[in-house]
Amino acid sequence: MKIYTGTGDRGKTSLFSGERVSKASTRIEAYGDLDELNSIIGALIAALPDDSVDLTDDLQQIQADIFMICAWLATTANSPAIKSLERIKKKQINFLENAIDQLENKLPDLKNFILPGGHTSAAWAHVARSVCRRTERHTVLMLEASNDDETTDQLQMALIYLNRLSDYLFVLARECNRLHGLSDIPWKQS
Repeated sequence: MKIYTGTGDRGKTSLFSGERVSKASTRIEAYGDLDELNSIIGALIAALPDDSVDLTDDLQQIQADIFMICAWLATTANSPAIKSLERIKKKQINFLENAIDQLENKLPDLKNFILPGGHTSAAWAHVARSVCRRTERHTVLMLEASNDDETTDQLQMALIYLNRLSDYLFVLARECNRLHGLSDIPWKQS
């Protein structure tokens, strides 16, 4: 099978459930953002120290969860395929909350706003965080337009997950700097 098909040459793409939609639709924006986020997390993993096995494992689990959310965003409510999709559940949200708590226990208290940056891995975590926030905004738009209870419930869970994920990525950026002996860069007003 060739990687190029030409079927998207006129600005349309196929959803997982088979429908053809505009590449500019809110749905495509949302799962395109997730695809971008997943790629950035891959770059973040590549920038972590080699001995960061636990962080790498956590981030790869997050990448798997992102694929799960992508499948939901790429499937319409009336599609038979929706019944076979895995769901984001409270356990994935709890996983993020526990990971945040564990990371925060290693970090000094935050007393100021900080600038994104520091070590390359921290910078990637901040980029991932900002893309996660954009994904959140596009998911809210989908949620507001949803009129199917099952889809609405799953979009709400995805939204909660993305909200926790952006918090996790912020704390992870701070942890990446700590791992490399760097301090957070405080924001100083001019």
